[in-house]
Amino acid sequence: MATFTDRAREVTRGRSHTEGGLAKPIEEVTAALPSDTFLWAAYGCIAASIFLNLSGRRHQALFVGQWVPTILIHGLYNKLVKQLGHDKYDRDED
Repeated sequence: MATFTDRAREVTRGRSHTEGGLAKPIEEVTAALPSDTFLWAAYGCIAASIFLNLSGRRHQALFVGQWVPTILIHGLYNKLVKQLGHDKYDRDED
């Protein structure tokens, strides 16, 4: 049974493997951060959301609480790029 990575390589074979103009600078900055930074930022948002909710500021609590999945997804994306090496194609050009 083929793994996801094997299938992705098969699908993208022969195609350009460069990052877009926006992704590359973001990845350069976030690659310098330890992976657990995103996890701690998400926990901080959860704590802030709980505090705001207990303070009676429900709308602000919901707003801050909605940042959690975005932060975790960005951390996951960053981790995948580091592990799978998709940025190596751009590093070769630099």
